[in-house]
Amino acid sequence: MKLIRKALTIAGSDSGAGAGIQADLKTFAALGVYGTSAITAITAQNTVGVTQVLALNPKLVAAQIDAVIDDIGAHALKTGMLASASIIEIVARKIREHRLNKLVVDPVMVATSGDLLIKRNAVAALRSRLIPLAAVVTPNIPEAEQLTGMELRTFADITESARRIVRMGAKSVVIKGGHRKGPAVDLFYDGKTFSALVAPRIRTKNTHGTGCTFSAAIAAYLAKGESVERAVALAKQYITAAIRKSFTIGAGHSPVHHFHRFWKY
Repeated sequence: MKLIRKALTIAGSDSGAGAGIQADLKTFAALGVYGTSAITAITAQNTVGVTQVLALNPKLVAAQIDAVIDDIGAHALKTGMLASASIIEIVARKIREHRLNKLVVDPVMVATSGDLLIKRNAVAALRSRLIPLAAVVTPNIPEAEQLTGMELRTFADITESARRIVRMGAKSVVIKGGHRKGPAVDLFYDGKTFSALVAPRIRTKNTHGTGCTFSAAIAAYLAKGESVERAVALAKQYITAAIRKSFTIGAGHSPVHHFHRFWKY
């Protein structure tokens, strides 16, 4: 019998289903991995913006992780929106307790619409508690600035921020280039070597959930046994195609097409 690969997402719920838990589970399914979830927060949001956020009790977050791991397990996992320091601390504790590895940390701080999704005092906990457990961290430019305290204006700034994030304890980092001009270039750094992942920039408003989807794809490929560098490269291919083949839903930033390999409009 073929072993079913499993991945866990620990993140917030997006009622518009373009980002968060919903995007992660779609990505896992599209890539042939059984997805499970531990919800950290409930958001009322759509393609236009976020109208309300309710962070769940950290004990309930922990109970979800216990329930999933005790019965189903996970070959890899990712974190997304972790709204408070107390949630970050309990998630990190559970990852250590269950000896979970192949962790992808997507340091979600701001929604595509610009809405803040994390309490400001949670950034320090993210740096000290969670990032040291990560196989790979996947910040965009603003998130990398928050994590490192740097302004990232030049390529040299970006490379230095990557070094700083690895020095926080992460095994590797991908600094996403979606906020820069020109081609969509992501910078991967494993503590020794830098490599660039280049894709053409696609002119579209359909970018809701790109970060969630990219990090979930990395987790899915890690669950399937790929190396971190290979998983990142494959995830880059997946998210680029998902953006290129996206369709419009709603009046704001529509989501990417998670199932572009199977159906399309």
